[in-house]
Formats: sequence, structure tokens, C-alpha cells
Amino acid sequence: MCAAMLTLEAVILALAVPVMISVEDVSTPLALSSGLGLAVLCILTAGSLRRPQAYLVGHAIQVGAIGLGFLVTIMFFIGAIFAALWFGAFFLGKRIEEDKARWAREAGEP
Repeated sequence: MCAAMLTLEAVILALAVPVMISVEDVSTPLALSSGLGLAVLCILTAGSLRRPQAYLVGHAIQVGAIGLGFLVTIMFFIGAIFAALWFGAFFLGKRIEEDKARWAREAGEP
């Protein structure tokens, strides 16, 4: 679930770049580095979620997405929505893993 959230977030962050450049008059290098940089980081992180450190990077991406609100005001709202989705997927995934471990233990007992 977390990988799906990061992938969807990457699409939104990439689509925010033209808005930053044309609507909000953000400089092109700043828009490309911040928007596309976070989008690429989302994709790379989604591919490495087997490592526990990747989840910390995922948390940092959420902060960065909300921080884009300083360049494009609507990104405060969109970043907060994706942060809520990310943390929902994160905690639900942890709960599912705990339940799977518990069920495996119970299945092994006589």
C-alpha cells in the first residue's frame, strides 16, 4: 500500500511542476529540482520499501510535499492529503504484518 501511495504521489508531484512554472511563476530550476526531485525520490523509495530505512525516507517525502506549499499554496492541502494516505497505509500495513505473524504462530501451535 505504501508503494502505491508513493507512486501516485510521484505523479501528482510531477504534474505540479508545470503549475509551479506557469501559474505560480516559480523559477524553472527550482520547480524542476523540487517537484521532479521529490517525484523521483518517491519512485526510488517505493522500489526500496523492503528496507526499514525506506519508510523514514517516505516520511521525509511527506514533509517535502507539504513544504511545496511554500511554492504553490494548494500543495499544503494536497501534501497533507498524501501525508494522511501515507500514514494510513503505513500503520495499516504494520497492523496487517502483525496479524499475519500472529496467525502464523497460531497455525503452528497444536
